[in-house]
Amino acid sequence: MEQSANTLHCLNCGRSEHEVPLVTLRYGSEARWICSQCFPLLIHHPERLSGKLPRAEQFGAAAPDEH
Repeated sequence: MEQSANTLHCLNCGRSEHEVPLVTLRYGSEARWICSQCFPLLIHHPERLSGKLPRAEQFGAAAPDEH
């Protein structure tokens, strides 16, 4: 989703920084934002961000914790 003049939006759900907390991430020399509710998607199911984050389908999920 495009950023309006001074408002940032989640790359997945499109909600603004005025609606939910956003986390900044750097990828491909660009800053992007994802909300705290969509962040687990980035970790566990990055392929679901395909089309919203370049090459997301190639990331693979985080390895399960073996402790």
